[in-house]
Amino acid sequence: MKRDSLRWPLVLLLTMWCTACYYQRPDYSDEWDLTESRRDSLDFEATHHYTENFNFLVVGDSLCLHSTHPYHNPGRTDAGPDSVTVFEDDRLVVADIMIVPEDSVDSVWVKVARDQYTMGWVHEADLLSAAIPDDSISSFIHTFSDMHLIWFLSLLAVLLLVFLVRRMRRRRFHVVHFDDVGSCYPTLLCLTLSGAATLYASMQKFVPDTWMEYYYHPTLNPFGLPFVLGLFVASVWLIVVLAVASVEDVCRQLPLSEAVLYLFALLGVCAVCYLFFSFATFCYVGYPCLLAYAWWALRRYFRDARCPYVCGRCGAKLRSKGRCPRCGAWNE
Repeated sequence: MKRDSLRWPLVLLLTMWCTACYYQRPDYSDEWDLTESRRDSLDFEATHHYTENFNFLVVGDSLCLHSTHPYHNPGRTDAGPDSVTVFEDDRLVVADIMIVPEDSVDSVWVKVARDQYTMGWVHEADLLSAAIPDDSISSFIHTFSDMHLIWFLSLLAVLLLVFLVRRMRRRRFHVVHFDDVGSCYPTLLCLTLSGAATLYASMQKFVPDTWMEYYYHPTLNPFGLPFVLGLFVASVWLIVVLAVASVEDVCRQLPLSEAVLYLFALLGVCAVCYLFFSFATFCYVGYPCLLAYAWWALRRYFRDARCPYVCGRCGAKLRSKGRCPRCGAWNE
């Protein structure tokens, strides 16, 4: 009886979790005056995440547009005299979309225009490889997802770890999780960043259409989004707040030179957490690792770094009663 009483709540919770990952498709079955072309346009937008009048930004070196109608020129990829070229940072608007089934290269052709004199047709795959949605959030996502940035973060993490090892051999200094300051913000920042990296990798692996919809139509408002996506956006906001709070609290507790060293170490730990949990989630080991890391980090903080007392003279945080290390006052 007890197993049956727990089974259905778990099934309901799992169902709600799965359905909360997806955008709801528009239901236009009751619209009696909907034309066939409008219905095709809505179906295309639901699967490709853009439609006519959508704006793109060219990020590649160049993009060749064919002036010839694609129906009369299927599968052509060379840039003949009937072609025009747009270049990096040019803004394009989608003027028309055509499906050419006999095209063996790419059946979807998109007509884009830079201005009234520069327009043409291009394969959808060529367009998406050379252009991104014309939105500042989409541009940030594209840049942050670039492999060059990932390799740069990897190199930065390795260099910071090497630097920390060399400094630890010379003299003792503060570092998050090991000789932490009396602040909860750095630990919460690492945990929140690790959780956000796990959520990001999970969406990429299990619900890529949901992430692509957000990529084409981004927002910084976590409300009104699917639950998992809204949780990710909220965690990004929380990361910003915790980062500002960590810098302010660390600079208030430590001298400037030690605070800068601590913040560099915190940056290295955050980079390692992001890279590890992003890649580990794709191998299904990110979830148990996240739980183990959260347990270990919180245990370390409450055992070694939490400061439940405050100096009665200068207000400095104290881990135990006794003499204040800042002003020398005795606290009982």
